[in-house]
Amino acid sequence: MSALHDLAATIAARKSADPDSSWTARLLAKGPEKCAEKFGEEAVEAIIEAVKGDRARLTSEAADVVFHLLVMLAARDVTLADVEAELDRRAGMSGLAEKAARLP
Repeated sequence: MSALHDLAATIAARKSADPDSSWTARLLAKGPEKCAEKFGEEAVEAIIEAVKGDRARLTSEAADVVFHLLVMLAARDVTLADVEAELDRRAGMSGLAEKAARLP
């Protein structure tokens, strides 16, 4: 299993954990909206580091973004496998074609 899959499994396990025992459980207990807010904060921090050009800080912030993305997904019962299936569906399709397929 990859580190990403291990992390997703840990986050899933924290959904039923005592919020006093885990930062992740505490965040999940606050609901999907708070999880989304935290993801947004981390994404902005990653953007700032990308603009600054500090590779080490960007790497650290990117890890925070991935973690909080997985928490946000878990808060809405979307699994890493769900996201992987969507990426598999899009594989081999150009970005332009994929976007065009989404238009109403």
